[in-house]
Parts: sequence; structure tokens; C-alpha cells
Amino acid sequence: MIQVKEIYQGVMEGNFLLLAKAISQIENKAEGTDVFLQSLAPVAIPIIGITGPPGAGKSTIINALITDWVNNKKKVAVLSVDPSSPFHQGAILGDRIRMKDWYLHPNVYIRSLAARGHLGGVNSAMLSLTTLMQSVGFDCIVIETVGVGQSEVEVASLADTTVVVLVPEAGDEVQMMKSGLLEIANVFVVNKSDRPNAQIFVNHLRQMIIENTGSNPPQVISTIATEKEGIAELQLAIEQHHESLSLDGNKKEIFLNKVMQLILAHKMNQVAVDQIKIKLALEYKQANFNIFKFAQQFYGA
Repeated sequence: MIQVKEIYQGVMEGNFLLLAKAISQIENKAEGTDVFLQSLAPVAIPIIGITGPPGAGKSTIINALITDWVNNKKKVAVLSVDPSSPFHQGAILGDRIRMKDWYLHPNVYIRSLAARGHLGGVNSAMLSLTTLMQSVGFDCIVIETVGVGQSEVEVASLADTTVVVLVPEAGDEVQMMKSGLLEIANVFVVNKSDRPNAQIFVNHLRQMIIENTGSNPPQVISTIATEKEGIAELQLAIEQHHESLSLDGNKKEIFLNKVMQLILAHKMNQVAVDQIKIKLALEYKQANFNIFKFAQQFYGA
């Protein structure tokens, strides 16, 4: 594997070639990956998750946030999880279109990651990749999820601050998803707020938050991302939430969730999937096939 200090030097110089190679090796679980990850020394820089339904303007908001960060001389990493191609399982590079202005900028690294069938709207290697980004000189890290609705709640276990992006027409959708969204959101953004009835939707959303959350309810920010309106307020809300983490103990919970993810991933790697497939093919057509009894063979008493 590549040395961390070499990747750091490249990032400082605006050369992301070694970083890109390291990400590919981590995704593909190349030999030496575990040792490489254990050598990382991450700095506590913010990880911001941007999630919400398709078409809400997540990438446009990220594009506007990047503008502010770059103007303040910050280095930004964006890990954008796209749907997997049904043909080659690679990422469908939607973010390349919407963030094209930053693709070759020396202070911005944008990487498309294929979901590869992983549930939760993120990529299964995302924890490793965000830790790598925290170790090689970036000042801000953004995770943009696929945009598949309520299943994206997994992003909350990876991000320090989770921003849920909605549009004024999403009233019925919020009603259906509100339990999951209200649990994971640290900041709500109502984008495209120049549309009709936007303020009515904002008021409805705030009322839902009051009824379903306790102390420190998430802020609701109205934006028109294409015009960069409301982006300064969103930046402030993100900063305020990140500063509050160390005060209320939530940072410990975030780390606990990450540790559990690593343990579960390690346990799953020990499962002989091919052996299970072969045995299942022989048994599942039997009368009164019991899936619980079948699974118990592989995890013991």
C-alpha cells in the first residue's frame, strides 16, 4: 500500500493521484489494506452528510458550499455515492456534471463511489474512506448519498452533521418518512424555496419537528441553491452543530456506531458466502424449510 505521508504531500500540492489509488485499493480490499487503515492518524475535522430524496438539489447545495469553503482557503473532499450501473457495477457519474467547475481544482477532491448494491444509501467502504480523508490534510469532508429516501439513514452513523435536503412539494413524502428523517437530521434544508407554498411547507416542517423532537431540535434553513441564497445560513448552522457535539456527548455515540460497523463488517468477512449458497441451493426447496434453523448452522449456538 501507499504511504500515508506520500498521500498527504500530494493533497497539499493539489495532486490527488496517490489518494485516488489508495481509495481504489480500500474499495477492492487489496492486500495490506487493514495495516494501512490502522496506520492512519485522523484529525477531528467535520464530516457532513448530505441526504434526501432524488431531485432535491443535494449536489447543487454541495456545489454552493464548496464555493464558500474554497474562498476561505479550505481543502474539501466530496465522496458522492451514485447508483451502480447495472452493466459494470461502477458509479453513474452524476456528480461530475453538477460539480464540473471543481473537478480539476487543486483544493477540491471529488470521488464518485458506486453503491454496489449496499443498502443505506452509502458505500460499504465509506467509514474507511472518511477516516483516510481526515488523515491527509482536508479541512471539510462531505458525503453525498444516492438519494433513495428513508434507507439513507445510515449516513447519520458516519457523519458528524447530517443535512436533510427537501423541496416544498415534499409534504406527503415527509409525512411518510418523518420518523426516520426526524431521527437523523441535524439540519433541514428546504431548497428551491422560491417555489409556491414554500413558506407553508417550512412552517409545517417546523411544527413536525417541535412535535417529534426534544431539546436542541434541528434548524430549518430555506435555500435557493442555484442562486446561492441561504448558503451562508446553512454554513453557520453546520458549524454550530459541529461545535455542539463535544458539549453534549454525541461525539461518543458517533464513535460507538462506527466501532460497531467495523466489528460487524469483520464478522461478515468471516462468513463463507459461497458455501452458504451451495448448501442453500440443496435445502431451500425442502418441505417446511426453516430459514432460522438453516442460518443457525453458520453462526453457532
